[in-house]
Amino acid sequence: MKNVFRLGIAAALTFAISASAEEAAAPAVDLEVVPANTLDELLQNVEDRRVVESQEHVRREAEFRANRADQQNMLDEAKDERTREERRSERLETNFEENEIRIGNLQEQLDKRLGSLRELFGVLQQVAGDTRGLFEASLISVEYPNRGEWLGQLAAKMGKSTQLASIDEMEELWETLQREINESGKISRFTTTVNMLDGEQVETEVVRVGSFAIIGDLGYINYDVDVGALVELGRQPEAQFANTAENLYNAGSGELIPFAVDPTRGSLIALLIQKATLAEMVGTPFGGFATGACYLPFCDGQGAYPGSVIIMVGIIGVLLAVERLITLTIVGGKVNSQRKQPGSPTEDNPLGRVLKVYDDNKDVDVDTLDLKLGEAILTETPALTRNITIIQVISVVAPLMGLLGTVIGMIETFQSITLFGTGDPKTMASGISTALMTTVLGLCVAIPTVLLHAVVNTRSKSIIHVLEEQSQGIVAQHAEDSGQPVG
Repeated sequence: MKNVFRLGIAAALTFAISASAEEAAAPAVDLEVVPANTLDELLQNVEDRRVVESQEHVRREAEFRANRADQQNMLDEAKDERTREERRSERLETNFEENEIRIGNLQEQLDKRLGSLRELFGVLQQVAGDTRGLFEASLISVEYPNRGEWLGQLAAKMGKSTQLASIDEMEELWETLQREINESGKISRFTTTVNMLDGEQVETEVVRVGSFAIIGDLGYINYDVDVGALVELGRQPEAQFANTAENLYNAGSGELIPFAVDPTRGSLIALLIQKATLAEMVGTPFGGFATGACYLPFCDGQGAYPGSVIIMVGIIGVLLAVERLITLTIVGGKVNSQRKQPGSPTEDNPLGRVLKVYDDNKDVDVDTLDLKLGEAILTETPALTRNITIIQVISVVAPLMGLLGTVIGMIETFQSITLFGTGDPKTMASGISTALMTTVLGLCVAIPTVLLHAVVNTRSKSIIHVLEEQSQGIVAQHAEDSGQPVG
């Protein structure tokens, strides 16, 4: 009995485990739970449950068989769809290959039809780009601004392989180039804005000389390509060029005026205004006092200290020579007048004072009169030869001072070479400029002072010669009148 009970319990547990496994694998089935109080009831419950489960299994098998048919239909439909897509893929691939062949044929036809036009469009694109850059730097753009914008658009358009220039665009490019050529040969007067050095923008009338120069009432005007505007020059070039600009600006219509043209469109003018002027080379009067660089006038020039000393000495020499020349000219005129009137001597000239000595000593002997007149001439000589020796000394010392400045400049040059080497010529330019400018200044002082010394010395000697001549004539006449021999 115990064994049968144990077997029933084991069978019930096995059935429960099996049922639990089936419930986990299959959809849940609503079964009524009937409690068992005895083994017979438990056995009855097991048999009843087996019948129910058998019916459920039959139902599930029937449902699976029905679903298997649907799955087969779906599989068949999927295979049919795959077949249709494979056929469509083959058809599209065939169309793609045909299109590739057609594109190749059309490209070949395009290349044949373009022929030399492809090279033409390439040149056209290059010309459009170059012309835009030319227009941006051209002085004609001051009068006709914004000429190069559409050229940039044309060049960008032709940079794309699928875009070609139209006939109208090519004709417009040709007309633009022709207009540039025509305007480069014209002189035009118009009003525009000029940027002054103080930052002020002034509306002024300017004259454009082709594509070479623009001038205003102040002279040449620079065209700044970076800002695309006219800018006043810091200073004008030397007078021989600035005068032509002034004459052209003030000229009337149809008037023929010589004008200095810069073929480089501003580069030469920029170099000319950097060239040192005579004032910068020599130095401005009292420039050292203004800058505080030195305590001598003119020392702000390239001649520096030696040049300043040479200039001051030269000024002194010239002033002395001019003073002597004026004085001796006046004295010479009075002497000549007195010479024509020897009977009425005056004391406002040397000859009159010498003649006055004769009038005061007519009763003396010939030797005494000769000594008296000689003394009078010696008294007049210092006033006639005053400062002439100083002028001569300056004419001799000036080139020596120039040589001294040359040596100083060469010493500065070699010091610059020692410190910085010979890689940059600008480091040696200051010393070389000092050497050359002092030499030039020494010669410029020596040459006129030598000439002036010769003139004033000759003028002085001529007056002294007149005094001696008149003195000897008086002595001879006195000896003849008195009958006394000349000792």
